[in-house]
Amino acid sequence: MVVLFELPEGSSSSSSIEGHSSSTHDHRYDIFLSFRGLDTRHSFINYLYQALIDANYLYQALIDANISTFLDDEEIETGEDLKPELENAIKASRASIIVLSKNYASSTWCLDELVLILEQRMTSGHIVIPIFYHVEPTHVRKQQSSFGDAMAKHKQTMEAEINVTKRSQRAQKMDRWNKALTEVANLKGNDVYGRTEFIEEIVKDIHRRLHVPLRSVRQHLIGMDYHINFVTSWLKDASPHTTDILTISGIGGIGKTSLAKHVFRLCREFHKSSYIEDISRICDGKFNGLLDLQEQLCNDISKMSSIRVHDVSVYAAKIENSLARKRVFLVLDDISTLVQLDALLGSKGFHSGSKVIITTKDRWLTESCTLFKTNIKPEHTELFLEGLHETESRQLLCSHAFICNHPKAGYEEVSYKLVKYCQGHPLALEVLGKSLYNRDVEYWEGCMEGLKKEISSPINNVLRMSFDSLPSKNEKELFQHIACFFVGIDRDVTETILDACDINTRFGITNLIDRCLLSIGGNNELKMHQLVQEMGRFEVCKESLDKPWKRSRLWCHKEC
Repeated sequence: MVVLFELPEGSSSSSSIEGHSSSTHDHRYDIFLSFRGLDTRHSFINYLYQALIDANYLYQALIDANISTFLDDEEIETGEDLKPELENAIKASRASIIVLSKNYASSTWCLDELVLILEQRMTSGHIVIPIFYHVEPTHVRKQQSSFGDAMAKHKQTMEAEINVTKRSQRAQKMDRWNKALTEVANLKGNDVYGRTEFIEEIVKDIHRRLHVPLRSVRQHLIGMDYHINFVTSWLKDASPHTTDILTISGIGGIGKTSLAKHVFRLCREFHKSSYIEDISRICDGKFNGLLDLQEQLCNDISKMSSIRVHDVSVYAAKIENSLARKRVFLVLDDISTLVQLDALLGSKGFHSGSKVIITTKDRWLTESCTLFKTNIKPEHTELFLEGLHETESRQLLCSHAFICNHPKAGYEEVSYKLVKYCQGHPLALEVLGKSLYNRDVEYWEGCMEGLKKEISSPINNVLRMSFDSLPSKNEKELFQHIACFFVGIDRDVTETILDACDINTRFGITNLIDRCLLSIGGNNELKMHQLVQEMGRFEVCKESLDKPWKRSRLWCHKEC
């Protein structure tokens, strides 16, 4: 067996694919994909190369179709017995696709997989879908042609065995292989001779037989065409001698994750790829969360031992070694600390041509990581997301509120108010649009009034994560002061006033800018997104909800 995504480097072989979690309670995977990729006969190399490409497309089609699929990432066969993790994966799958190509039977592991798959079919109702890839079912059934040659070689190996017990065991195994080949050839399968539409047919058949819900069509990222083209061009413009890192930064909910996820789904040009999502939340909210993320990354880019590691530094070393050997594409979503970044990137550098996308609310984080302090400092590109323009904002709001690109008659004015309030923030536009779907104008107006008083909302919760992550009390105090009093005020004036109040502004304002909570306008004035400013003021309001005079700051004359 070989690694499916190692093919461009010349390695090849096969077996299974790991993806998303299963849609059932009893099985971890929907599909176990068994196929043979290695061809030792030079006359068939080009043919099998194309076969592997088709298998790659089949894998991507399964993932895109919301069908979880298991992948064994093993470069060569070692030993005679099927690996325990493969046995477990087959038993944990609802169905198997068996791609029977000319050299399938030359692999003892493939034959053992076949036997176990068919045993599961008899004992647990495991669904089996054979694909006859440029082979005749009768040759599989009767072990003729390349299947006959392979079985003859297995027989020679058996007869050459000196140990009587091992020879007997080998003979019994061969008998199971022969019966399994006959049985699978008698099943209804797909003949792919000269047909290019067979993958679509297979995916549809799996949906029908497994009752896997079809994934909704990916929503167009409204207003993100420029950024999608920018990142796509960056991915394609790859020097074979450098590793490129792209940092996508911006406030929470501005579209960093959506952009990275969209581009990741489109890119299939790397040996290995991995998307690690929601890193900050997982690390903060789960014991050993960072270890779990390291394990996920290791499983995506290399073959890990089934023994669980309990040391971040050990996992980091394993990741470094794997990244040095393969051209990879990584997306590290929502990085919030240097510890996370160092644990997932390491310090030794990557294989040339690798690409890494980091999404973060802290623009300075990437430049501060250990990797950038070494002599192998990679090329670094930054992309800062600032929100949507008014036309795009209105389109996004209406796509959720009206299921069209423009406001319904009578909703024009209130739609304009909401768009202006959100200031191009995609998450706010989406959340509000969904909550206002099929509501009357009066409800929209009431929603507008309520937004100004709502302290806890999905939008605020996302934005507040940036505030909570500020490393010092000084920076939190500075942020709240600016949110309450100094938005639109000259930076030098603000610093003079706040320095007198024993607030360190020299480094504090720079840190707030790096964390996308603040920006400086063309006239040196302090600028803050309206939703971020409201979030900061809400934090002050929480100090005393019903008695404003007990709060640390008052900015509204009605509350004085």
